[in-house]
This record gives sequence, structure tokens and C-alpha cells, in this order.
Amino acid sequence: MSVNTFGRVLRFTTWGESHGPALGAVLDGCPPGIALTEAMIQPFMDARAPGQSKFTTQRREPDAVKILSGVFEGRTTGTPVSLMIENVDQRSKDYSEVAKAYRPGHADYAYDAKYGLRDYRGGGRSSARETAARVAAGAVARLILPGVKITAYVSQIGRDEIDRSAMDFSQIGQNPFFCPDAAAATRWEALVDGARKAGSSLGAVVECVAENVPAGWGAPVYGKLDADLAGAMMGINAVKGVEIGAGFGAAMLSGEENADPMRAGADGPQFEANNAGGIAGGISTGQPVIVRVAFKPTSSILSAVDTIGRDGENTQISTKGRHDPCVGIRGTPVVEAMMALVLADHMMLHRAQCG
Repeated sequence: MSVNTFGRVLRFTTWGESHGPALGAVLDGCPPGIALTEAMIQPFMDARAPGQSKFTTQRREPDAVKILSGVFEGRTTGTPVSLMIENVDQRSKDYSEVAKAYRPGHADYAYDAKYGLRDYRGGGRSSARETAARVAAGAVARLILPGVKITAYVSQIGRDEIDRSAMDFSQIGQNPFFCPDAAAATRWEALVDGARKAGSSLGAVVECVAENVPAGWGAPVYGKLDADLAGAMMGINAVKGVEIGAGFGAAMLSGEENADPMRAGADGPQFEANNAGGIAGGISTGQPVIVRVAFKPTSSILSAVDTIGRDGENTQISTKGRHDPCVGIRGTPVVEAMMALVLADHMMLHRAQCG
């Protein structure tokens, strides 16, 4: 059984392949009466769209969303919202070598081992192209979260990190890296372009902050908000690590250093730190929810790499075609989308139990 559905109350199913005629998502459990048009979804699609700079894949896809169901006279009806995005710029011939041999680091061998066949055209279902459907669904989820502000940004490419003392969120939309540090964005131009020209790729770290999340979302033990966020982020293509709050850094702190001290405030507790990332015991605390996501370097590269063919013989492969030299850059809107989908689901779960 393949699992293509995520969520409990707000559930979304994605469908389609990289080089198929279209891909999309079906969002079930969406509350009725929410204003929704294609124009409200499109800005989020445009943020993820390929071909916008030399630092991303040059595949040209408009990623225009079509709403097929679940909306009448500009408002959701409570029935499944079906969203479709057509593929218009496939070049399947670029993958003739991939049909014969497996790309190390990609899902080629694993898919073949599981199913006995695979769609080698761009990786089929394993392609990051699938995340366009998640961004569309996430745009709808944001409308279920009034007042919640979700912001993701790239904090590191390769070994080069931003200067946190120079962070300015207004810079995120001013450069092709979703970077809040203008100086780092300038450095990354040469860094990513160098990897591209060398036929290689780089990894990245994307951070996501959700503000104005009220205390109480999430459930103990098996419905933890942080566990669902970790699962959602790990389900994004090329993600190999997730941290909540201080994450792995918490292992290096003492108990008093890691604690998030509280003092009485006019409207509830005032926290003096946020090492927990806004989640304690699997339940939101009212602080900003902070998630950090590590993307590996793109596996499809021009540099020749040792591998085996489908015949089991040793060979090498060099992947032609159009690929992101740093997949984490366009992963930023996807991280935001998954944050929105998880939070919206947990908001509705909380409402179902606690009113």
C-alpha cells in the first residue's frame, strides 16, 4: 500500500507524476464558507515555481492552479476541494540514461526494489515536482488559520550560515534565496552558481516560524504537534533532518540553560526563552512554533558518480536535464505549506475535542 494522504481532520491527498499531464491535491475536511479563489492560491505557487533565476532548475512551469471542486460562488462548500496543476514543460528524453542505471542518493533503486518498475522520467512520483501540490493545499490551509503568520527562510547553504544579528525578514522576498540576511544572499550567489557550473549541488537548512499559534493545539503521546510537524517535514523530498526549537543543540545544554523560564504577564505567562520551539509535551505553549529542516544536496548532478545499472553491472551515471543546484531554496515555500497544513489540522482536532 502506498500512502499518499496526510492529516486527520483536514486530510489532503496528492496525485500525479513529474512528467505526467498534471498533478494535484484533494483537500478533504475543509470547513465550509471560507473565501477561496485560484488567485488566492497563485502567489504561493509563484514563490515555489521553477525557472525564476539561474539558481534553480530552468524547467518552465507556470504552475497555474485550477479549482475543480469544493468551491461555489467563491466559497468552500465543505466538500472535497480538488486542485490541479498542469505540467507543460517536460523533457522526458533527458532521462534516457536514468532508465538504464540508478542515480545514487535518489529514489531510483528503492522504487525499483519495492514495485519492480519505476517511472524514470524525472523520478515520477519521487520528484520534488510533487511538492507543487502540497503548496497549493497549504495555501488553502492558511485560510483556516486566521491570525497565524507563517514565515520560512533559508538560514544556511552548504557550510555558509546567515548572521543572525543581521536578520531582516523584509529581505526574504528581495533575493532568490528566501534569505533574511542581505550579505549572506550576496555570498550565496557565487556559492550556488559555482556548484551549478561545476555540475554539482549543495544542501541547505530552512527555518520556519509560526507566530500567534495559541496555547493548546496538539495532544499528548500519539498526537503530538511536534511529532506531526517532524513527520510532515521529513515527508518533503530531499529532507534528511528536522529540529524543533533548540533541536540537537538541546543535548549540549544543562537543565537550567534549556528551561524556558516563565513569569506572570497581563495576558498569561511570559516566556523568557523558547528552546522548546513553542511546543511542550506535544502541545503548543503560545510561543512561536519554530522548525528547522535540513535538505540534502540534489542527487541529480552532471558530475559522473559510480552506480549500477538495472542489469546489476557496475557503471557510472551523469544526470542530464534541468535540476536545482540547491533544492532547499525552492523547498522554502513547501516547508511553509506543510507547517500550515499541520497547524490547521491540529486547530480542527483541538476544536473537535475541546470546543
